[in-house]
Amino acid sequence: MNPGIVNLVGSQSKMTNNVPRIGTIPRLLLAAVLLVNLVSCAVNPATGGANLVLMSESREKEIGAEEHEKVLGSQPVYQDADLQAFVEYVGNKVASVSHRPELDYTFTIIDSPDINAMALPGGYVYVNRGLLTFMNSEAQLAAVIAHEIGHITARHAVQQQARGALANAAATVGGFVTAVATGSGYAGSQISQVASIWAQTGLSGFGREMELEADSLGAEYLLRAGYDPSAVIDVVTVLKNQEDFNRLVTGSGGGYHGLFATHPRNDTRLQEAIAAVGKLEEGEITENDNTNFREAIDGLIVGTSAASQQQDARNRYYQTSLGYTVVFPDEWEINETLTTVTASAAESGNLRIEAQRLQGNIEPRVFIRDNLGITNLQQSEALNQYRLLGHTGTHVNANGNTERVAVIYFGPRVFIFRGEIANASNVDEIDDELLDSIRTFRAIQRGETLLGSEMKIRYVQASEFFDFAVIARSSRIANYPEETLRLLNGYYPSGNPEAGEWIKLVE
Repeated sequence: MNPGIVNLVGSQSKMTNNVPRIGTIPRLLLAAVLLVNLVSCAVNPATGGANLVLMSESREKEIGAEEHEKVLGSQPVYQDADLQAFVEYVGNKVASVSHRPELDYTFTIIDSPDINAMALPGGYVYVNRGLLTFMNSEAQLAAVIAHEIGHITARHAVQQQARGALANAAATVGGFVTAVATGSGYAGSQISQVASIWAQTGLSGFGREMELEADSLGAEYLLRAGYDPSAVIDVVTVLKNQEDFNRLVTGSGGGYHGLFATHPRNDTRLQEAIAAVGKLEEGEITENDNTNFREAIDGLIVGTSAASQQQDARNRYYQTSLGYTVVFPDEWEINETLTTVTASAAESGNLRIEAQRLQGNIEPRVFIRDNLGITNLQQSEALNQYRLLGHTGTHVNANGNTERVAVIYFGPRVFIFRGEIANASNVDEIDDELLDSIRTFRAIQRGETLLGSEMKIRYVQASEFFDFAVIARSSRIANYPEETLRLLNGYYPSGNPEAGEWIKLVE
């Protein structure tokens, strides 16, 4: 037996006689074993350094498989066999030269216009359709995938989970010993929280140091696979341009989370990390023909897809005069006026949306406090969706009911959401429905409500006098067409392509 366990068990005999002895020893054994496990380290397969982990590689794979099924059950998968095959081709090429080529990698395209990517333990990589629309070369796509594979090979999610468990266990074991000494009960473990940690962490990022490490590993994999490692910098530039545009439109730089989000523009540390990996001479870059990339991306849907519209069609509401759409909970009855809409269900509650002119430059959180008079907001969090800025939270209203409140800025207006929960026995579930509904609020895309009106990427070669400003005048893109076309092609905020260069249009 481990000496630490012997000492801990031995100390039980010195406790006072009024301490319950039945079941105490197994509990103390469990606490001690947990502490021993927590201080154990494993070799990082990517870096060779020592990392704190709490699980075997086989358990890591099991968790990845379990969480992958949850992702597939909650997120629509983009149905394009040719594009899927190309993403798998690039992904497997990068994975084969990584530090963990033996993993069974799975690459999935999520049918979402959001600009992001994520990874789960054990070899699961997800790229949103919205991110693919802004990639302009196979190397850039490879850089995105390599970054996510870097998180997997370095076991960042597992390390993150271990650090959280260490903090929880330190408090838990301390509380456990106190509980035994006083004869009180013990609440149990935090294992039930683990399932929700993986997806949240994958989307929100792993912090500055781990993101930089993933970049460095990704650049190394690009080099080994024959891509130019500087593609990592190119992708950062693409996303920073998105951030600048979002700040111009909404006042917030949000729009993506984990993927390169911790890097400032012209990040010196990132440039140094990539330079340290090495570089290929121009003749050594074997993967620089983008013909297959263009063929795979051509026809990619931009914005909302018909499949997601169909999925939402059961209770999607369109307010054409104000230019927004939102999905209300299933079977809730909808009633509207010129400036408001209310969805309700007698057994649950209601959700009311009101539009007001936005007066002055004020943060959404402050708007809730000062303009709505809600000073005790709970579960307070920022909203950042579809290039729209907002804030949400809950409070107890004058009727004594829990109310989900949110404000979202859209153009010159502020949209106020107030969702009252009438069923006090089912507050959490109804609140989740309300928040899910609020998160679907966005602008109506041009022609969106018409059958077969999806907007798609089409590649053309630029003419001698190609000008984004001119092309934008006839574009199907409803809002900021010139800026969006520039972002899609890597020419934001200015500049025009040379004659013969391949350019993405939206048709």
